[in-house]
Amino acid sequence: MLTQMIPEIGHYALVIALLLAAVQAVMPLAGAATRRPLWMAYARPMAAGQLLFVAIAYACLTTSYLLDDFSVANVANNSNSMLPWYYKASAVWGNHEGSVLLWSLMLAGWGYFAARFSRELPRDMVARVIGVLGLVCVGFLAFVLITSNPFERLLPNMPQDGADLNPLLQDFGLIVHPPMLYMGYVGFSVVFAFAIAALLGGRLDAAWTRWARPWTNLAWAFLTVGIALGSWWAYYELGWGGWWFWDPVENASLLPWLTGTALIHSLAVTEKRGAFKSWTVLLAISTFSLSLLGTFLVRSGVLTSVHAFANDPSRGFFILVLLGITVGLSLLLFALRAPRVSHQVGFTWLSRDALLLINNIVLVIMTVTVLMGTVYPLLLDALDLGKISVGPPYFNALFVPLTVIMCVFMGLGPLSRWKRMNGRELWRRLGGAAVAAVLIGAVAPLLYGGEWNAWVAIGLVAALWVVLPMLRDLYDKARGAPSWLAGLRRLSLAYWGMQLGHLGVAVTIVGVAVVSNYNIERNVRMGPGDSVQVAGYTFTMTELTSRRGANFLADRAVIEVQRDGSRRSFTMNPEKRLYIARGMPMTQVALRPGFFRDLYVAMGEDLDDGSWAMRVQFKPFVRWLWLGALLMAAGGILAVADKRYRRLATARDPEARGDAKPREAAA
Repeated sequence: MLTQMIPEIGHYALVIALLLAAVQAVMPLAGAATRRPLWMAYARPMAAGQLLFVAIAYACLTTSYLLDDFSVANVANNSNSMLPWYYKASAVWGNHEGSVLLWSLMLAGWGYFAARFSRELPRDMVARVIGVLGLVCVGFLAFVLITSNPFERLLPNMPQDGADLNPLLQDFGLIVHPPMLYMGYVGFSVVFAFAIAALLGGRLDAAWTRWARPWTNLAWAFLTVGIALGSWWAYYELGWGGWWFWDPVENASLLPWLTGTALIHSLAVTEKRGAFKSWTVLLAISTFSLSLLGTFLVRSGVLTSVHAFANDPSRGFFILVLLGITVGLSLLLFALRAPRVSHQVGFTWLSRDALLLINNIVLVIMTVTVLMGTVYPLLLDALDLGKISVGPPYFNALFVPLTVIMCVFMGLGPLSRWKRMNGRELWRRLGGAAVAAVLIGAVAPLLYGGEWNAWVAIGLVAALWVVLPMLRDLYDKARGAPSWLAGLRRLSLAYWGMQLGHLGVAVTIVGVAVVSNYNIERNVRMGPGDSVQVAGYTFTMTELTSRRGANFLADRAVIEVQRDGSRRSFTMNPEKRLYIARGMPMTQVALRPGFFRDLYVAMGEDLDDGSWAMRVQFKPFVRWLWLGALLMAAGGILAVADKRYRRLATARDPEARGDAKPREAAA
């Protein structure tokens, strides 16, 4: 009896969570505005209660999947009794309704932890931050209950079995990619809440940026890993060997990452120098707004994409209204409050301040470039002005040069000084690195089989220009200490996080440049006994077999691979699967990964004469794409661990404690 009531329990838990979110939104904000401590005290218990009831709802939906309760429409449409349990658990977020519920759970979780780890912040600031997060939670929980209820029943005409999870999603990638991506998206809501709270309280000082920096770095790290996992998943799952296609939904995740990267650097300048205050707030608003835009693109039905979940105009309209309210009210508040902020911090154009500003401008231009290429075709179609397709040629032609320009300023930044710097001193410190980067980057492609490629050379020069100044900076900082080890140990975790993040960018650029230009691909017909040579490797199909999986049938090729000049060989087993419930064919590629290269084999179509269409690829340095992303994310997490980032208020900072009236509010 109890198991039959699980969906109703989940539904009512969502209703209670919505009511708690409404109280969380209203009472703390009203208390901060009227200076009533009792009202402000509602913030933390309401955030905890909301998380509890959203978690109950999520647990109920997961239980319905694991128990094969096909009376729930969401379970019947996205699961099957033959589906392995771990795919049933991940199928919860493999559809529109479940993914929005997961989003709401993570939003409630971020809100709870923001309340939990903000006990040293001023009471009114905490109330405003949690209140703003409550408003966002109200919007998403209302979206779930009104348009995307995951607990709708099919009674009394329930099916005997489910329609099954889309075979594209029956993969480890579904288990790890969406949660990581959503953690990044939703994490920026905390930074957004801090920015709005600072505007409401008139406290646009260095204190709020110091409070917001750990949350920004953490959200950015999650989003970085999420994007990398999506790229890796597409690489081996879709069977064509691509790692980025400039798909509109891929672009939707890149947009907040770009502005989030700019926000990290802008927060640093605002905290250290008191500059870029308005710019920092605008970036915080823009980053979360772009996260909401990504949600709209994926769930509105305006896009046709392998990544898109929903195709319901009512849902798209709801998200569009939520996006419009969030962006509109935020920008209105910014327009009213930002002019009161005084900027009395000066710097020359040859300084770290200026270089970070230029780098941020480049990142914003990159964002606008991707945004226009993604949204412009949709606007034309919506206005009945025709249909156009914007593909990789447009993005590569604009994005690649902008990335090179960004790398130029990334190399200059670490060795420059705040406020002003002498040009001769900068050249003295960077001249050797510049010459070495150009020489090594230009010569290195010749070592790759003697084939020189200009784009690879440019990519290597850019990557080296990022790395070599970092090494010079490490040398300068360590040489004054009693020993090199002592000099390196005294450097802060935030510094090491910055270096690791920049190193990750360089590693990714090397991977992109090499695999994009030195990739070798052969599309061939192969049957038992047939061979093909690719990049010094001989691929021989020795036999064809069949096997049955938990919910699919598969034709399997046995490919023996031997490197020229070597006696050793290994086996690769690509498959062509047919998923029984949906009757949908899928390609399961065979990979032989390596640090410097991947071997990639995918089965195409059965050619009816005992042979198959096969795609064989040699992909050099492709792993460096994801290694670079992991290094970037590790850099962000390392920065969060820095004790300086957790220094929230001091006895000498009355504004940070809330004991004095902020200068901006009094201006």
